[in-house]
Amino acid sequence: MLDMELIRKDREAVATALAKRLDPAEVTRALDEIQRLDQERRALITEIDADRQRRKAEARAYAEAKRAGREPEAAAPDAGRRQLSELESELDEVQARLRTAMSELPNLPADDVLPGGKEANRVVKTFGEAPVIEKVRDHVELSRMLGLVDHERGVKLGGSGFWMYTGMGARLEWALLNFLIDENIKAGYEFLLPPHLLLDTAGFAAGQFPKFYDDVYHLDRESAPRGQFLLPTSETAILGAYQDEILETPKLPLKRFAYTPCYRREAAGSHSDERGTVRGHQFNKVEIFQFTLPEQADAALEEMVTHAESLVEKLGLHYQRSLLSAGDASASMRKTLDIEVWMPSMDKYKEVSSVSWGGDYQARRAAIRYREPGGKQTRFVHTLNGSALATSRLFPAILEQFQQTDGSVLIPKVLQDRLGTDRLTPTPR
Repeated sequence: MLDMELIRKDREAVATALAKRLDPAEVTRALDEIQRLDQERRALITEIDADRQRRKAEARAYAEAKRAGREPEAAAPDAGRRQLSELESELDEVQARLRTAMSELPNLPADDVLPGGKEANRVVKTFGEAPVIEKVRDHVELSRMLGLVDHERGVKLGGSGFWMYTGMGARLEWALLNFLIDENIKAGYEFLLPPHLLLDTAGFAAGQFPKFYDDVYHLDRESAPRGQFLLPTSETAILGAYQDEILETPKLPLKRFAYTPCYRREAAGSHSDERGTVRGHQFNKVEIFQFTLPEQADAALEEMVTHAESLVEKLGLHYQRSLLSAGDASASMRKTLDIEVWMPSMDKYKEVSSVSWGGDYQARRAAIRYREPGGKQTRFVHTLNGSALATSRLFPAILEQFQQTDGSVLIPKVLQDRLGTDRLTPTPR
């Protein structure tokens, strides 16, 4: 969440930044309520501290009188004085309301991030050229011709929005995952295989809860009294693994990555942009993550984007890099750069990686800090995350960009040894 001290000291700057994402009137109402609660909280703390000091003084006077053999004077009655327990209870309530109000604010977009939605996204780089294909087949048709994905049995097993990789399709998916894992290890990231079921505290820490609480699959409260859900991305798990920790400063940046399936309730539509494996309720993704010092964050963001792009380039895919607008980026992130691969059948690009800088927003929610060398004070780390990569989009991009007139598909060179072939050919019917 945001720094309360920043809101107190420079509300105008906070409001201007938030207005890139929210309606200005909504920002005003939210900040008014937060500052009102903050003032109420501080007044209660002052009153509680004064009451405690008064009680201590009365206790000292009583003890001194007893030691001197005098009858202690009764404390002067104060009809207006509230009980300490009443004040503390009121403070707890105000602090809970303030925390809720603060948790609902999105992060402040970076200065170079434009306001608006998808229409304000900016393409900042293009790699290669779109392949010229005489007769374009979409990835769903190619998957069926090549026997790679069984959509019907996937729906039979899981319902709408699920699929099942088969034969060489399963091997291609696994080859992609192993390629990405190997490349991320080479880039200096430590490999993690986290639980797929996470406590609700991890969802809050990542900034996904409370706003996107209904977008994930939850266990019922009887089965999971503390609250558990299926992770929507391993970003949530990597961040959550370091909650309430003080990281060793010399070890920063801390570089981690994880492979997990991702589980999301979002609808998988029948529109051509969302057919096949492009969007579903379960898909595979490899996620990279860095915890950094504030001054390391800019370099880390560029490093992560360059690394994610190198993976797409090694696969030989045509793509573009886009700087997302404030309204199209995750609410938890200050800045997001998307890497989008070309889908010939759609005549458009689809994201395979979002690389984002969160500033200290997630670290505040998760209480992840570092201690400056030689000092006692702790500060919040900065967090960055990025897909490296989402295979459910890579899979169709490979099929479509490398398709041949006879229905076969060429295999990227970096995957050929893993698959034992340089081409997928249609299976006889």
